[in-house]
Amino acid sequence: MHENQRIEFKESWQDDCLKTVAAFANTDGGILYIGISDDGKEVGVKDSKKLLEVIPNKIRDLLGITPKVRVKNKDGKDIIQIEVDYSPAPISYHGKFYVRSGSNTLELKGNELAQFLISNSGSSWVDYEAEGLSMKEIDIPTIESFKRLSLKRFPLAATVKKTEILLEKLNLLTDKGKLKRAAVLLFGKNPKKITVSAIIKIGKFSDEGFVQTSDDVEGNLFQQVDNAMTILRTKYLLSTFKYEGVYRKDILEYPEEALREAIINSIIHKDYLGPHIQMRIYQNMIDLWNQGPLPKGISIADLKRVHKSVPRNRILAETFFKAGLIEGWGQGTLKITEDFVAAGFPPPKFKEQFGGVSVFFYKNEITHDAQKKRLSGKTGELKGESVNASSLKDSAKTVQKSREESREESREESREKSREKVLRILSANPESTISEIAQSLDMSTAGIEKIIGRLKDSGDLIRVGPDKGGHWELVKKTNY
Repeated sequence: MHENQRIEFKESWQDDCLKTVAAFANTDGGILYIGISDDGKEVGVKDSKKLLEVIPNKIRDLLGITPKVRVKNKDGKDIIQIEVDYSPAPISYHGKFYVRSGSNTLELKGNELAQFLISNSGSSWVDYEAEGLSMKEIDIPTIESFKRLSLKRFPLAATVKKTEILLEKLNLLTDKGKLKRAAVLLFGKNPKKITVSAIIKIGKFSDEGFVQTSDDVEGNLFQQVDNAMTILRTKYLLSTFKYEGVYRKDILEYPEEALREAIINSIIHKDYLGPHIQMRIYQNMIDLWNQGPLPKGISIADLKRVHKSVPRNRILAETFFKAGLIEGWGQGTLKITEDFVAAGFPPPKFKEQFGGVSVFFYKNEITHDAQKKRLSGKTGELKGESVNASSLKDSAKTVQKSREESREESREESREKSREKVLRILSANPESTISEIAQSLDMSTAGIEKIIGRLKDSGDLIRVGPDKGGHWELVKKTNY
């Protein structure tokens, strides 16, 4: 038996143990063993009979909960076992709140504490009043657009003339008739008045992790969805095309509707007390991340099948549903996966990281070839073409080749610059760690590891000594 998120060892009882008990109650429950050392050695406790009286009383008086406390004798040594259940109500110890993270007991502070208290109240940050803001903050064109979008699922909206009444029908006003934060996020002229993180940041990155270009997508949430897709189409992603009759149809290099669904999903589930939504675009992958862990009872595996709906911001989900922009709750991530697979792409990968959830969209050369064949039809020509087909194909090949050569030159130049920067740092400080280099160059640790791997393979760099306590040595004595 080892310590983990639900098991903790203490050699002896101290009042500080109450922090661990509170943390278990605030997380997923757990068992605290008194009389076992950190390394799992059973040392036992003295006067276990007295502890059986003291511990339950202390927990009840200071925490307000009643866990099961019992004594187990192992090899003549008494071990106190304190079994704590999860508490739906937040549990504090001397006014402070604790949770478990792995085998550690952590005190919640700042935004994490605020989000913890809000989520345990059954509400979301967006459900509270947008203090100091009035109906003047509402963008009327967005309201009118919502009325048109909701004709099928919420036809009542089209009949309501007063914006204030419509917001009330959407549950976007408090009991006192004040704007909720959700109202400002959904329909406001400038949601950044209530949170600076109400944006989507889109960036294009090199293989080494350097930012090549970026954009901040602002506005209310409905505007952000449209503006993000427009920027992706016009600046970040390539498109092919086909003809349907006499009409040309542009096809984005990733399934467009699935990307839109993913962006909306991020907006609905984002923790608006945390950082902004981030979309990182690489040569062969997109990483879309939003702040906020998965809800309790939902796993990564659940995201690829129909699962219960537990939106972090229910009121945002309800409004997007009424606008016809999302399907039934609990089906968003499943639909995204199905759309990508149906289009011949690898299934997206979901991952919890950095306090939130990422979804990775992949493409590869096989996908590209398959996509080109689908667009060109059985004969290999663009559908609907009747004249100059070969000329168009030759032109397309020339443009594609030029793009690929330009990209390769850009990548090579970026790799060379990254290589020089890393060597410069290691020349000045041979004891630098990969994480320190990554932080200094504003790159990912994975990108730095790739660069160092290439330098070692080329014989320009060697590692002397162990990972801890060793140093880097430049083989070619170049002045950096």
